[in-house]
Amino acid sequence: MNSERKMITIVGVGLIGGSLAIRLHEKKLCTKLIGVEANPEHAKQALELELVDEILPLDEAIDQSGVIILALPVDVMTNILLVVLDKVKDQIVMDVGSTKDLLIKTVAKHPRRGRFVATHPMWGTEYNGPKSAVKNAFENKVVVLCNPEESDADARQWVAGMYEKIGMQVLEMEAKAHDLHAAYVSHISHVTSFALANTVLEKEKEDEAIFAMASSGFESTVRLAKSHPAMWVPIFLQNKENVLDVLKEHITQLKRFKECLENDDEEYLKRLIEEANRIKKILK
Repeated sequence: MNSERKMITIVGVGLIGGSLAIRLHEKKLCTKLIGVEANPEHAKQALELELVDEILPLDEAIDQSGVIILALPVDVMTNILLVVLDKVKDQIVMDVGSTKDLLIKTVAKHPRRGRFVATHPMWGTEYNGPKSAVKNAFENKVVVLCNPEESDADARQWVAGMYEKIGMQVLEMEAKAHDLHAAYVSHISHVTSFALANTVLEKEKEDEAIFAMASSGFESTVRLAKSHPAMWVPIFLQNKENVLDVLKEHITQLKRFKECLENDDEEYLKRLIEEANRIKKILK
């Protein structure tokens, strides 16, 4: 890693930004880690937890840094990315957002587009804020670099090398394909969890009864329903075409189960479950 890249700024020191900060410290990939945080309480927590060494305004942080990492909700990301690209010279700029196509299109004609590397580390939890940062995050997980050929070679190589050093497997993918796959393996899981939680809360008016009867299976299924709307509303809206596509298929599958039960169709119900069991070959 170049010594000139040892000063790193993380804009948004929450779950992902904070967890990344821990790994950067652990792997000694930075001599100083600067935080930029709009939430005063989160800024205070990030310093108290020693996730970052200093909290600075964005302009000052950019001037002092060789790398700027944007870890923000995707609706905020676009404007901030344009502001940052306007101010950088040869610094590397990267993001860790969950949607990519709109972001990449927005900066496509920017004169410093090559300094930006679009990434999505495939890891997260249902929690948010600096206190939710996890020490062993990203280990043995996949990170997707989107449209890497549009980034300068040195920027692309630094970012890929950083992710490899914190234990991630680097995968390159076109932005549209990324957003489609993310809808199937991540976004639909959150939609389903939110919907299931609302279903149960609507039908079970006594919350205490739910908690008393809830097993580990129910808890794992609705775990994602605790995720913060500030993060997920923008993701769903930015990737709505793909989310709607997978949601339609999901509704079709639910209708099949409904029809089996309505018709007491034991054989078809068994076949649907056996088809679902094939996921074992993918998720071992």
